Amino acid sequence: MKTCLVTGGAGFIGSNFIRYTLKKHKDIQIINLDRLTYAGNLENLKEIENDLCYTFIRADICDREAVCRLFDAHDIDTVVHFAAESHVDRSISDPCEFIRTNVLGTAALLDAARRAWEKNGRYKPGKLFLHVSTDEVYGSLGETGYFTEETPLAPRSPYSASKAASDMMALAYFHTYGFPVLITRCSNNYGPYQFPEKLIPLMINNMLEGRPLPVYGDGKNIRDWLYVEDHCLAIDLAIQNGRIGQVYNIGGHNEKQNIEIVRLIIAALRDLLPSRDKRREHVDDSLIRFVEDRKGHDRRYAIDSSKTMRELGWVPETGFEEGIRYTIQWYLGNDEWLKHVTSGEYTSYYQKMYGKRGNAK
Repeated sequence: MKTCLVTGGAGFIGSNFIRYTLKKHKDIQIINLDRLTYAGNLENLKEIENDLCYTFIRADICDREAVCRLFDAHDIDTVVHFAAESHVDRSISDPCEFIRTNVLGTAALLDAARRAWEKNGRYKPGKLFLHVSTDEVYGSLGETGYFTEETPLAPRSPYSASKAASDMMALAYFHTYGFPVLITRCSNNYGPYQFPEKLIPLMINNMLEGRPLPVYGDGKNIRDWLYVEDHCLAIDLAIQNGRIGQVYNIGGHNEKQNIEIVRLIIAALRDLLPSRDKRREHVDDSLIRFVEDRKGHDRRYAIDSSKTMRELGWVPETGFEEGIRYTIQWYLGNDEWLKHVTSGEYTSYYQKMYGKRGNAK
């Protein structure tokens, strides 16, 4: 039985990946390493917490000793590294925390894996370190064109700069030590269990609460949206078939303006809420508020996934209209989860950081 270490597995994408992997593969042991920051939530994994193939360990990837002890105690075959500070707005107000986790934490994890896997100048067979990154490392696009794996890195926020640095560290380990690493760079994910600081769950939650819908600038910034389960499939295929030392772009081929996303959610939520539900009355365009634009706000992201499709045999399976309706239905059916994660520590942070306007990537 292979052992897979998933870092940041209590977060949005990580928890979806763990559930996906345990459902698809019966010959794998998952170790979930997570510090449980405000966006890490073990409720995301409640349905599998007693699975004999799943183990949770609370630790910080920046704690080199703890990470090394983990590799000493377990014969880890694969690392899937999700753990990261990921919210652009927070990186603008507190860049040092992003450097700490995303750069220094990734370096500590890489080095622990290298020391555990290397013997007499060679690496044990069957080992892989998959570093999960973002299309934001490429910077901003104009009205045309797409990011490819050869696009030069040009990050424009502290968050994307920290992710670009961690990407370069991972590739440096490959070129310097021959370390078995590969990188995936994805477009904006959405789906169940996403923490409501991000655009789609923030808008859903605000609509249900009758709060304003804050939209940065003119709302015409464009993102490529990827359903989270399609992302999990791509990562699974990269583990099975990816070439060591390579970068794979993963995009959903769903380019949408932010304001278009907001209006699509309004329409879908009105359609999905029962006519007798009082919340339906205030779900309309009147809630939209255009607010001061984010500093250094990238205008457009769009990914060319042809290499991933060609080499890994991956295609996104979920159209945006289907995915957004399923996502809204999930939040409607999990209102206790939503209330819990938006209470306490997060509420204090949210109000301190944004006041009433709040915003998201």
